[in-house]
Amino acid sequence: MNMRKILHICPLDKFIPAFIEFVEKNFEFEHHIFVLIGDIKKYPVHRKSNIIHINQIDSRAQLYLLLARMHLAKKIILHSIFERNTVNLLFKAPWLLRKCYWVMWGGDLYHHQSRTRDVNENRYENIRACVIRKMGHFVTYVKGDYELAQKWYGAKGEYHECLMYPSNLYKEYVVPPKKNEDQLCVLLGNSADPSNNHNEMFEKLLPYKNKNVLIYCPLSYGLDEYAERIAKLGKTLFGDKFIPLLEFIPFEKYLELLGQIDIAVFAHNRQQGMGNTITLLGLGKKVFMRSDVTQWRLFEEIGVKVFDVEEFSLESLADDTKRKNIKQIEGIFSEKNLIEQYSKIFR
Repeated sequence: MNMRKILHICPLDKFIPAFIEFVEKNFEFEHHIFVLIGDIKKYPVHRKSNIIHINQIDSRAQLYLLLARMHLAKKIILHSIFERNTVNLLFKAPWLLRKCYWVMWGGDLYHHQSRTRDVNENRYENIRACVIRKMGHFVTYVKGDYELAQKWYGAKGEYHECLMYPSNLYKEYVVPPKKNEDQLCVLLGNSADPSNNHNEMFEKLLPYKNKNVLIYCPLSYGLDEYAERIAKLGKTLFGDKFIPLLEFIPFEKYLELLGQIDIAVFAHNRQQGMGNTITLLGLGKKVFMRSDVTQWRLFEEIGVKVFDVEEFSLESLADDTKRKNIKQIEGIFSEKNLIEQYSKIFR
């Protein structure tokens, strides 16, 4: 094997530590270098000689060192392209892009839509466009996102189907039974981000406010001011039937919550929250989403039944549909598939 290393550039987020463990468990770990950028206290990683942490790239020396590592690398795995200094480096050294693999998180692609339109952002978007257009490789399991990169940026690189992270895999969780079988529990959104379109879904839920229903609304991740506003509005509209989740929940408690959920509503106007969506579908929950987002087509193609938010109702999911969804999610979103996919990317 070529002993030149595979360089991973990773803004720290909740799924990066588990990904590093996945690589260590299933591949020749010494052939990988991880440059982690961000808050390592919030997302702790067991430090090793090939794991390099930077709070933020804020000096010329750090930029030169990163650029040197890029030149020496066999392949460069870009875990998102949120980090602007990395994008600017690649813009100035476009010859590196042919060996770059962009692991597409979603928000980094949809910056095309969500960005402000001031002079500085327009200039940066032009830089991003040049980088994406010359990017050698695109890594995602939502092919519609790759097609949007082609449409918006003229991307010509190779598409690699890949589940990306262990957080996107099916896991056979044992969840506690529902405490009240007669009460319907709805999960609304996955974060305090306006792209969840909470206001729109409040309107669709209002006709059911007098039913035996509880609405759980995760707001611990995202914009604090927006979270407070949505929590206040939800309480005003639904009273004690609305439960805003403003603090991070330990994983065991989160699974306990998912065991109570009957219906999940993700009204995002872009690809987002896929880890949550896959987990819920694998647990046999009914999931609503918009029919014009790229993940809708993904589930349609793999035979998983999801429902359009425009046709929202509290009707339960049929048992045969539930069983089929679980079987499809288990077969496709498996660790075996993820290992095979990364084996092709890393070779």
